[in-house]
Amino acid sequence: MSGHKLTCLACGQVNRVASDRLDAGPKCGTCGAKLMSTKAIEVDLATLQKAARTDDVPLVVDFWAPWCGPCRMMGPEFSKAAQALSGRVRLVKLNTEAHPKAGQIYGIRGIPTMVGFSGGRERKRQSGALRSPAIIDWAQGV
Repeated sequence: MSGHKLTCLACGQVNRVASDRLDAGPKCGTCGAKLMSTKAIEVDLATLQKAARTDDVPLVVDFWAPWCGPCRMMGPEFSKAAQALSGRVRLVKLNTEAHPKAGQIYGIRGIPTMVGFSGGRERKRQSGALRSPAIIDWAQGV
């Protein structure tokens, strides 16, 4: 079966989705969770690592923390971007306070930082809070 590999952000199972079904609301074959959400999904480190190395669809990660003012400002903007990019790019959030090892693994020096993954590799990164139009423009180049 051909198609795009997508890691379920809820259970971690890898699914295959036909290219023409990416914007049709595909669901995980194991747990039934949406694979292409219109929202930014909070993930843990293990799920992020698996999706970053496995997924065929670009993945944009917002590394943030609850105590960070610019992070809280960017949160709703990141969610708007997730809705606009649904079916083309997946946007996820990783709380660096809950997962401090992520900062070491991915070399996060300041937050918020967005990192774009495609084809199993980091393609680009951006530090600092952005509004949704800038996030969308940035994410489309991953």
